[in-house]
Amino acid sequence: MTSPENCKPRIDYPCRWVYKLIGRDMKLLRNAVDEVLSERSFSAVPSRSSKGGAYHCLNVEMTVQSEPERLDFYERLRRHPAVIMIL
Repeated sequence: MTSPENCKPRIDYPCRWVYKLIGRDMKLLRNAVDEVLSERSFSAVPSRSSKGGAYHCLNVEMTVQSEPERLDFYERLRRHPAVIMIL
């Protein structure tokens, strides 16, 4: 018997996907997205900032064609120096 914790959610591709990027500088976050997704169509909308303004969140929405593509974009964004965290 498999437990619910071991089951991956079913994702039907292509689908719209949102990456939440967190970093210290909104301009650098936008530049990171432009670098990684240069040939793709996407929307990048600022979200919340920390109370003191030290951290900013950018929601990036795009269509992904497959799980490998979704994970590739995740890894490339995660490794960018402007990105502190990605959800």
